Amino acid sequence: MTLKPQIALRPYGEGDFELLQAILGDPEMTRFLGGPESTEKLQQRHERYLALRNSEWDRMFVILAGAQRAAAGTIGYWQHEHQGEAAWETGWSVLPAFQHQGLATQATLAVIDLLRADRRRHSVYAFPTVENLASNAICRKAGFTLEGVSDYEYPKGNPIRCNVWRLDLQS
Repeated sequence: MTLKPQIALRPYGEGDFELLQAILGDPEMTRFLGGPESTEKLQQRHERYLALRNSEWDRMFVILAGAQRAAAGTIGYWQHEHQGEAAWETGWSVLPAFQHQGLATQATLAVIDLLRADRRRHSVYAFPTVENLASNAICRKAGFTLEGVSDYEYPKGNPIRCNVWRLDLQS
């Protein structure tokens, strides 16, 4: 029997800038997101993530893996409106050394549990690019339903094609 590594989530903190750099400053990690962010953009994002600690709605977490509680990636959720529906959106990134271990799926399930307990929204969405097979697989494993495909810009000026995944938080 293979045991899945355990994860924990903790709020994103002041000391997590290096983790953010490893995730969003790396060409391979950002190949589906328009490429790496500049140091200036990363610093701005770091400040936004830190400010979320005081948000009543939006959150960003560090995914901690195993007994060592190693920082393996990030996951968050934020308010989102999709086709007139007030909902949540979630997104995640896991460092290469921790990929293919089920950590992102476990973290996504943990966020879903938090959102179900919150009860302020009925749905959570995820929008991985159609090419991002791993993130689309996580959506399937976490119980999301594929609703279609949509065009977005991320970052602004970079057109991407995303799958639209929805999970009903009341079922």
